[in-house]
Amino acid sequence: MFAGATRRNVFVLAVCQALNATALTLMIASSALTGQLLSGDEAYATLPLGLQFLVALMTTFPVSYLMRHYGRRWGFALGAATGALGGFIMMRAVFDASFGLFCVGNALIGVQQATAQFYRFAAADTADERFKGKAISLVLAGGVVAALVGPELAKWSRLLFSAAEFAGCFAVVMALAVATVIIVQFVRIARPTEAELIERGRDWGELLRQPTLIVAVAGGMIGYGTMTLVMTSTPLAMVHNHHEFNDAAFVIQWHVLGMFVPSFFTGFLIQRFGVVNMILTGFALLAACVATNLTGTTVPQFWAALALLGVGWNFAFVGSSTLLTETYRPAERARVQALNDLMLGIAITGASFSSGWLHGHLGWRAVNLGVVLPLAMASLAMLWLRSRRANAAAVRPAE
Repeated sequence: MFAGATRRNVFVLAVCQALNATALTLMIASSALTGQLLSGDEAYATLPLGLQFLVALMTTFPVSYLMRHYGRRWGFALGAATGALGGFIMMRAVFDASFGLFCVGNALIGVQQATAQFYRFAAADTADERFKGKAISLVLAGGVVAALVGPELAKWSRLLFSAAEFAGCFAVVMALAVATVIIVQFVRIARPTEAELIERGRDWGELLRQPTLIVAVAGGMIGYGTMTLVMTSTPLAMVHNHHEFNDAAFVIQWHVLGMFVPSFFTGFLIQRFGVVNMILTGFALLAACVATNLTGTTVPQFWAALALLGVGWNFAFVGSSTLLTETYRPAERARVQALNDLMLGIAITGASFSSGWLHGHLGWRAVNLGVVLPLAMASLAMLWLRSRRANAAAVRPAE
């Protein structure tokens, strides 16, 4: 299926994805609760995560251009090293009961997340056109490890240091980042040649006149933004409804399984049914998550909703990432990928910042209703693109 270089890179990047996603799962399970504990105000509980996503947003373009000039491996290692520092600072912040320091640590994790977002594209760099979707989805499949291990690590490490609840979680985040620095050294992706660095490709105006690019970016934004908004507030909503931390960790575990288990076959489904149809299916599953959350707040309802949220995100995100690879030439790769992840960062940051505020001031129902209109608009855009592509395919033989 894959050439030797691609197979090696997919495996190494899948391991890095597993480590990064495990750390992110720990953050999801513990960061909002730690933020609430340190700030004393539920409305500020998701602010540290929001800062993480904001820094990821701000560093997306610099990271992309850094990797364009110095190579993927160097950029990934630098990002993971910054994440290790962030994990240490968050651990120290819990011991010192410092909300401000905790925010700083989260911000540094944002640099790591900005680089990790490019794992999927790095796998596609050495794959041929037919298998780019499979390469992307198999790298994301590394997150299955996070689903199985992350919540268990959260439960185990929460009280690792008896004097500071949750400090152990961030010690584990630091260790996972250090492991990533080591493992990413085995990635083998050639740096761009001098000719490729000189070649600029099409200008922004021409690139942005591509309807496929606009719809692909919008699809990724809505899918990721929906997932972030609902997921970030879920631990808060569960604790608010008198469920235990272990119940919240269990629900997050199934959510992360939903996010990454489908990656073993999403690439095949894209080949079989088409990339736009897979994105539309993802949107439908995200809508089903909202409908489930609106029916009640028992643990089974949280569980079912978050599982649907994970699968819906996978189909929408892998599909949108695959669709994006159709829109650029090699010389344009860094710019278009950075633009895409910048826009993703805007959606994620906005969702993260607003999630805690919505839940704290308007409640769990408002969090869920907040994604209905964006999902409807994104679905209409995808339906339009599908119709446009079908019409183009029907005309082509006649030409």
